[in-house]
Formats: sequence, C-alpha cells, structure tokens
Amino acid sequence: MKFESKKAQMFVPDGTPEEAALSRTTHMGIGAHPDDLEIMAFHGILQCFTSDKDWFLGVVVSDGAGSPRDGEYKSVTDEQMQEIRKKEQRKAAFTGNYAASVILGHPTSNVKDPKFPGVVMDLKTLLGAAKPKVVYTHNLADKHDTHVSVALRVIKAIREMPASSRPEKLYGCEVWRDLDWMVDTDKVALDVSAREGLASSLIAVHDSQVAGGKRYDLATLGRRRANATYFASHGVDTATSLIYAMDLTPLARDEKADVAAHVRAHLDRFSKDVLDRLGKLA
Repeated sequence: MKFESKKAQMFVPDGTPEEAALSRTTHMGIGAHPDDLEIMAFHGILQCFTSDKDWFLGVVVSDGAGSPRDGEYKSVTDEQMQEIRKKEQRKAAFTGNYAASVILGHPTSNVKDPKFPGVVMDLKTLLGAAKPKVVYTHNLADKHDTHVSVALRVIKAIREMPASSRPEKLYGCEVWRDLDWMVDTDKVALDVSAREGLASSLIAVHDSQVAGGKRYDLATLGRRRANATYFASHGVDTATSLIYAMDLTPLARDEKADVAAHVRAHLDRFSKDVLDRLGKLA
C-alpha cells in the first residue's frame, strides 16, 4: 500500500498478503491514537474475533507521540514513545485476531488541520481497499480535539467515495466523553458482554498508557458495565457490558448534511428531555 504519510506501517498478524488482508475486512475501526480502537471499537473486534467470514481492520491515524507518561515511562522521549506504542498496537492486533493493523503516523498538528489533505487521502485509500460494512470512529461530542478531528476526516473521506462503496453503518463511539447523556432513542447500544478477558487484555497490552499513569483498563470496563446497568431504569439488565455510539450514518450517506446540525439535534433532544421532565414534575 502507498500512503501519503511516510511513517505509515501495516501489520498483518496471520501473514496474509496485504491486499488480501484488507479485502477480507468487514468491520473497520479508525481511531486517533494507539489504544483508542481497543476502547471504542471493541464491538467490531468482538464480532470478528472467532468468525470465519468477518474480519476487523484497525487504523490509527496519529503517531501517538504526545501521550502523558509516568513511572518507568516518565523519561521516555516522544520518538521512543512512538515506537513503543507501535509495538503495543501490533500486540493488540495479534491478541484480537485483526485482519490487519495500520498506523498512519500523521503528526497531531496535521490531523487537526482541516486544510491538510493527507489524512483524508490515506483514509480513502484504506476504505477503498477494505470496503468495510461497518466503521467505528470517535463521536462528534468527544472532548479531545484530535478525536473530533479524526471523526471529521473519516466523514469527509467516506463522502468522497462512490455512494455504492460507502459503509452501511458509521458509528461514533466513546473515549474522552461518554454518550450516556443522549436520549435513549438516539443511543446505539452495542452489546459487548462476551469475552471480558479479551476486552481487558486488549487494553492491558498498551502498558505505556496504563502503567504510565492512566488506568484505562479499569475505567473502560467500568464504563461499559455502568452503561449496561443504568441503561434501563425500570427493567432488569439484559447485558452486562455496553458501548454507546452516536449513529453517524446519515452524515456518511448525505454529503450535504450539516455535521454541526446533526450534533445540535442530539443536544436539543437531550435538553428537551430534561426540561420537559422538570416541567411535568415540578
């Protein structure tokens, strides 16, 4: 594969040739940093883990240089951290039985620059080769600038593809802001109750983050359990672990749809739900 990013690397855990590895993809996760996929796109990983026909492709857009660090990673340079995180992402791909893992390695400054074309071009290359049915990326209400930038680049890349080649579903998932605030009818509740050991292992391989000062392993599984328990106030739990997603499919299908208006509609429905309840009960 030829990418705009000179740092781009592809890893195929089972040794399948790159073109064949990409073409077998059915589910694709596109995250900003190494470990984002294992946090937000576990539903796709789980769907494909033991399947004979479904395969998960993981794509990391940035180089992961600027992550917080502590403990034994406290003195690690940005250059060293990039290499460490690449190795960790390859471990995750092997553990999760991915079709392939691609780290594009774009600097964060380029990812956040809407005038920089390289990210969209690389995503179009991958989407065109893989032709996934389902794509998972960051949600548009995330509070991390790089995450929101990646989601916007994903939408742009898909919109520039032929309509017949676009994914059937595009989900914006939780990392740096959960989606519990959305009204229940807007939430896409992705059941990830199975294989908790796999879920834990996939996050634990990113040791530079977990041991380096951020307990993503505990927080992520805790959030999923909380989502499952607090989803329905008047019914027993039907799942033990849920990831919430914002359905971005309408934005992928209609290139004229306004992205900000799509998010504003979610916020307006949340606001109306809260205020209507207060008005009814006060």
